[in-house]
Amino acid sequence: MTPQTRAERCAQLMWAQDAASQALGMQIDAIAPGQAVLSLTVRPNHLNGHGICHGGIIFTLADSAFAFACNSYNRLVVAQDNQITYLAPAQPGEHLTATASETALTGRSGVYDVTVTGADDRQIALFRGLSRQIKGQHFEEPPC
Repeated sequence: MTPQTRAERCAQLMWAQDAASQALGMQIDAIAPGQAVLSLTVRPNHLNGHGICHGGIIFTLADSAFAFACNSYNRLVVAQDNQITYLAPAQPGEHLTATASETALTGRSGVYDVTVTGADDRQIALFRGLSRQIKGQHFEEPPC
């Protein structure tokens, strides 16, 4: 199995169980080992009291991209710590894209950076996720 095929299969299996990301209207745009791109369009039920996208929605989009990126090696991985910096408001109807990339992977710990962009590639937020591998796999593979 190629690394790309492994990453795609992990994403398919995770997506089937990810009711939260689906309910918020996210979609997976790209997946590769250590990388993921997810997106959503800001809907009326994503807005806060100021009429802009709620920070929790932006965080969840970034967190989901992080999750798909760090789970792309057929190892079960969870978040250990996350941080987000909001740079600009996301507007109603705006299409947001979260691009996650692995920065470091050593042993059971990883560091992933996620950039959330909006219209015209305007930066909306920067997110850093620290991951920790736990016991288990998404699917059984024959030993190497």
